[in-house]
Amino acid sequence: MSEIDKYYIERCLDGHPDDFRHLVRRYQGVLIANLAGKLGDRDKAEEAAQETLVRAYFSMKKLKSPDLFFSWLLGIADNVAKEQIRKEQIQLSREAIRSFSEEIPSSELSEDFSLEAAVANLPEMYRKIVLLRYYGTQSCNDIAKQLDMPLGTVTKQLSRAYAMLRQSLQQEKAKSYEV
Repeated sequence: MSEIDKYYIERCLDGHPDDFRHLVRRYQGVLIANLAGKLGDRDKAEEAAQETLVRAYFSMKKLKSPDLFFSWLLGIADNVAKEQIRKEQIQLSREAIRSFSEEIPSSELSEDFSLEAAVANLPEMYRKIVLLRYYGTQSCNDIAKQLDMPLGTVTKQLSRAYAMLRQSLQQEKAKSYEV
């Protein structure tokens, strides 16, 4: 860390918030590059970098040592990236459920509870993950921690459960047309 960085950090900590702009200029490009690697998109990285810098600004008093500023800033950036990825995963999951449930007319779902029956017929592990995810509104990370399994296993089992549910509901739908 340069003496100039240390000077501006100490000034911010001493009640001169306008000096934070010097730190923003110095670290914004590095943050964007780091976050672009994590998020895979420059626009998302720029948004996450802004969020990181805002959080850092409002949390400056928590910084224990000016010498640790950059690693502290990277830690904040990692948390912001994880949150952004989690939000995207939740959004994608909700869209998948929505499109999945739109395949079946709502009248059929409400009359014979096809979806609920299909979920109930899933093998135990798949059923548990689906119930925790959608009825318990837990993130895949939370489910992985709760069930003590890798995140990849949870997402793979959730994907398999979707496929089983889709197949079960399509078979149920085909049976209703045969009768």
